[in-house]
Amino acid sequence: MVAALLQAISWLAIALWPAISLPVLTIFLLLSNFGASICEVANDAIVAEAGKQVTSSSGSGQLQSFAWMFGSSAGALGNLLGGVALSYFSPKIMFLFFAILLVIQFFTTVAIPESSLRLPKAATNLSALTSIRKQVKELSCALCMPEMFWSIIWFTLSYTVIPFLLGTMFFYQTEVLRLDSSVIGLSKVFGQVALLAWSMSYNKYFKTMSARKVLSVLQFALALVMLSDVLFVQGIYRKIRIPDSIYTIIFSGLFEGLMFFKVLPFSVHIAKLCPAGCEGSAMAFVMSALALATIVSGYLGVVLAAFMGVSGDDFSALPACLLIEAACTMLPLCCSSLIKERREKEKKEE
Repeated sequence: MVAALLQAISWLAIALWPAISLPVLTIFLLLSNFGASICEVANDAIVAEAGKQVTSSSGSGQLQSFAWMFGSSAGALGNLLGGVALSYFSPKIMFLFFAILLVIQFFTTVAIPESSLRLPKAATNLSALTSIRKQVKELSCALCMPEMFWSIIWFTLSYTVIPFLLGTMFFYQTEVLRLDSSVIGLSKVFGQVALLAWSMSYNKYFKTMSARKVLSVLQFALALVMLSDVLFVQGIYRKIRIPDSIYTIIFSGLFEGLMFFKVLPFSVHIAKLCPAGCEGSAMAFVMSALALATIVSGYLGVVLAAFMGVSGDDFSALPACLLIEAACTMLPLCCSSLIKERREKEKKEE
């Protein structure tokens, strides 16, 4: 509810402000992203809480997979409609329409009682402060478990150590290659479609596989896409008559899809490891740590680009930056043993 309200206020202000300055626009975008982060953390926590009643190994993680399927389907549809609408409406109108959707979401959330979610009920005789202390204590006990602690450490580091160059690549694609905004939008659609396909495949074929194997393969695939970006920036694909727009739609979409998809197998892994009673708190903690890791990796990308001399007029060092990014992406594979598996016998005993 709070998340939807923050986003609605931000987008309404952007849409209705007559002549908005860059600092004010930045503040509203930060506020909107803050609300979106709250929403994402809350959604994952609710899914973890609702899915903890499934105790069988075959059913574990099924709700997470379904949530990702529906989310990616909605994302693909939303990006497609947004790309089409940009051809007919001004950005101001688009901001206003999106704000109206968020207002509808806010009032819908207010109207739906929490009891309809059928989440485990907390003790009603506890004060808010006592309840928070209880949740913190349970979360601390969960994090003291070696398999939980080291798995979260690996997952967080798998993002933190990578100097992401998403902003630099976006500037290169739009300002240097002069790719149309519709191409960027289609890459988002392709990424969501790929995310949907991977979510369905994971739910059907790979859910019972070791989390270490799945996450290691995904990490390696991310590095391969980054290496492919090196060839793209150097114009190799252009020489073999692959248009820049086609490459951007496919590979930029795949990269973003992989970044999001990596969360799914890890959330299922955490759901299996987490002791009963604090699944929601543990998942909220993981998503908060992921948000912080993403911020750090984004700043590292800016520092790397600046250090290598990449600027709006000079992209000659961008291939070297992408190689460094790919090498850093491979580093977590050296310590993938930190992803601890839990024996089914221990889970049953608990």
